[in-house]
Order: sequence, then C-alpha cells, then structure tokens
Amino acid sequence: MATLEHIAADRELVNAIDWDMTPEEAVRLYLEWGNNWAGSNYVIRSKKDVTHYFVVNTWRKPVVYLIRRNSDEAEELAEIKMPEKIERRFLDRVGYHKGIWAADGEVRDWLQGKLGVA
Repeated sequence: MATLEHIAADRELVNAIDWDMTPEEAVRLYLEWGNNWAGSNYVIRSKKDVTHYFVVNTWRKPVVYLIRRNSDEAEELAEIKMPEKIERRFLDRVGYHKGIWAADGEVRDWLQGKLGVA
C-alpha cells in the first residue's frame, strides 16, 4: 500500500482526489445506479468511471484510507495513520462510534497539507 509520501509524489493521483466525495455519496453513485437525480454533479456511465477519495475507518483503530472506487470495486490504495491529536479530536467529534466516515474538517486539512494541496 502507498504512503502519504508516495501519494504526494504522484501529482496525477493527487489531482484526481475528489475532496468532496463522502462514503455515502460513493455508495449512491457507484452501487445504487438509477438512484442519481439529474441535478447531480456526477453521472456514472460505465465501469471506466473512477473516483479517488479519502475515508476514516473507525471499526478498529482509526485509520485513513485512500480509496479508488468504480462500479466494480473499492480498492484501498493507502492506509494512513493520523497524528494522535487529530485522531483524538476526530473520535470526540464522531462520539467514538464505529463506522466509515468522510475525511473532512481537520483530517482533510491535515491530508491536504501533507499532499501540498492548497
């Protein structure tokens, strides 16, 4: 699996990351075909349509994953440990619930800083 350093070195991959994609939106777009209203910013037409996005998985120890998703699969490209302070604040924010969460707020800011995204 890739590291943050590997991702940062691959500017094409960094530029392909959809910072606004959430796990819920990815499921709606890629797994619930036909459930996409016409006003959506995204239209999935084939298996060639791909999205790269980050999620935070809290089922065990909180981990950030970079996901590559199409209508066939979701592939974990990178597994990234958050700094302790960010992890603790994230868990406080989600009430220590187990789940798959959008990498937003402070987590997103931290990732963008590490990847050199303005």
